[in-house]
Amino acid sequence: MAEAAAFVEGLKRHLKARKITYAEVAKSLRVSEASVKRMFSKGSFTLDRFEQICQFAGTSITQLARETDSGKVHVSQLTLEQEKEIIRDRKLLLIALCALNQLTLEQIVDTYSVSKTECIQLLVKLDRIKFLELLPNNQVKLLVARTFSWLPEGPIQQYFKARAQNEYFRSQFGGPDEILLLVSGMLSPASTQLMLSRLKRVANEFSEMHNADAGLALSGRRPASLVVAMRPWELDEFRELRRRKPAERAARRS
Repeated sequence: MAEAAAFVEGLKRHLKARKITYAEVAKSLRVSEASVKRMFSKGSFTLDRFEQICQFAGTSITQLARETDSGKVHVSQLTLEQEKEIIRDRKLLLIALCALNQLTLEQIVDTYSVSKTECIQLLVKLDRIKFLELLPNNQVKLLVARTFSWLPEGPIQQYFKARAQNEYFRSQFGGPDEILLLVSGMLSPASTQLMLSRLKRVANEFSEMHNADAGLALSGRRPASLVVAMRPWELDEFRELRRRKPAERAARRS
């Protein structure tokens, strides 16, 4: 029963991290919000229902199980203060990303212009802010979940977003390992939520493959970035051509 309760609490954390409300869960399941609240308060889930909510939250039962390590649940996101501390030092951010990519101390030093002593010092800093645990013989144990993500609009996401516009999208995306898709359409609210859920699953599959490949030699892996985005949007030029409703026209004249 304690393990089942830990799974439920883990699922709650995923929902909270992604700012998903019980009302949104209820809508996706086509049940009442009261029914969803009752499931979480009593832990009265069927396996199918629990899997459905996991998918909507962008996680899985397998991932929830992995996040429980000797009764210790790893965090899905850092605090704002933790991210600010990491972003202050470019090398500290680099080592944090290397740790997420499961590179060893030796691999980091071989790959980047960072001495062994400096790398250990940076790992100690990450240990101090509870991002990872530095074990004997400089082994690294992450204290973040496999579904870890940076804070939405947080300092680190903003850092990458500012550079993505000039660096990531500089490519023509014509290489064998590249793709850029732009699909436009009109969706109902229900279809929109379903699409968002599926995109989260794609992101989770990326994380699963990353973890599965972690045991391969470093020469057989290379950095890869997946950008998944979806939002209500129309070109400004098109939006300006839309017919305004009477109330909108009156407001513009006043």
